[in-house]
Amino acid sequence: MQTSRRAFWSRVLVFGAILVGLIGAPAVAYDTGNRRTPIVTAVEQVGPAVVNIFTEEAPRQTKNPFRGFMGDQLFEKFFQEYYDQNHSNRRSLGSGVIIDPKGYILTNEHVVAKAVRVKVTLIDNREFEGKVVGADIKSDLAVIKIDPNRPLPYVQMGRSNDLMIGETVVAIGNPFGLKHTVTTGIISAVDRTIRASEKQVFNDFIQVDASINPGNSGGPLLNINGSLIGINTAIFKDAQGIGFAIPIDNARRIVDDLLHYGKVRRGWLGVSVQDLTPKVARHFGLNHVHGVLVTNVFHRSPAKEAGLQPGDILLRIDGHEITDKSDYFRKIASYTVDDHFRLKYLRDGQRRRARVHISPVSPNAAGEMAKQWLGVSVRDINWKRARRHNIMARNGVVVIKVRPNGPSGEVGIQPGDVIRQMNESKIRNLGEFNTAILEAGKLSSVLLLVQRGRNSYYVTLEP
Repeated sequence: MQTSRRAFWSRVLVFGAILVGLIGAPAVAYDTGNRRTPIVTAVEQVGPAVVNIFTEEAPRQTKNPFRGFMGDQLFEKFFQEYYDQNHSNRRSLGSGVIIDPKGYILTNEHVVAKAVRVKVTLIDNREFEGKVVGADIKSDLAVIKIDPNRPLPYVQMGRSNDLMIGETVVAIGNPFGLKHTVTTGIISAVDRTIRASEKQVFNDFIQVDASINPGNSGGPLLNINGSLIGINTAIFKDAQGIGFAIPIDNARRIVDDLLHYGKVRRGWLGVSVQDLTPKVARHFGLNHVHGVLVTNVFHRSPAKEAGLQPGDILLRIDGHEITDKSDYFRKIASYTVDDHFRLKYLRDGQRRRARVHISPVSPNAAGEMAKQWLGVSVRDINWKRARRHNIMARNGVVVIKVRPNGPSGEVGIQPGDVIRQMNESKIRNLGEFNTAILEAGKLSSVLLLVQRGRNSYYVTLEP
């Protein structure tokens, strides 16, 4: 009995000692050094430069069917819920990345499109009113400016011309005001062409398997070293586990123009091209149909200065293979005025190289394109021309000369006719005609709305 009692108290003393030791023991210090991976380091470095963007869009205009005998004020009073629903500003959220300590922020154009008010929230919860410096719908890029009272953390642009399929990438966003969201993945493909709608096509996208949603659209895509290699873009609604980003090399050219000019100054190469068919490829001794055939080189153009000639076959632009005519125009559209690129082409069975300098499009160049490509010369409508040709239209450009064997002459266009529309572009003056014809040069056919006297008709030209 005494032995059992002694054993019991011995167990109590041992248990008490263990309990005292546990309570009095210092907390275990976990070593985070071996868990600080390159991804963690990249997020710590770049995270402070990622912002949340909050925008308000203009209210929708609602037609009041009772305006005639009730008035807007009375209608609003009795139908407040209906009125608020249709007149309140629509709000949207996205992300952006600070690229300059003075407060310049890079994001997607669709994040700020139609915005009448922009608010930017930093990682430390400071809020600023933002101003859209410039936006470009074709590249889906925009630059916002805020005015901080001290320099902000920012990210310098990296490079995207050396991306490797399979390398690890990190996407950071600041969606819905919920602080940072980080997703990781690998580069699945480069040079992806994405059709966002019937009228909008984006090219040269980086495809990743990291999730990119509307909330972190506009945020940075980083490589494992924390370098900014792309701008995340949520445009492919049906994608599951797929994300796309704009290569930073392309974004840099667009940003420079937006910062300096508020818009993108797209230049031209100055050639007409056509797709290679198997028959044409065989004629030139090729065993492939990749590339485009130059059919015309315009005078005083970058192509002319680079030494290009009709009959040349364009193969590569800055190392990227040209697959067809559409691919060629998409690649050219990514360059802005004063850019340079390396061109590889084929002439007389020999591969050649040229360095091309993109220049702005002059009115003379557009006029020359109209002459050579469409076979017409046009001018603005003034009272003298209106009287001479009995012109009834107020907007458009009047045809002065027509080349009989040209595309316009073959469909019956005559001097005195007024061109009021080219494809989907309304033509009010010569400047709009010049812009429209340069855009139309990317297509295989042109639809014109022509007015003669009081009658209007559509014609399709295939230059």
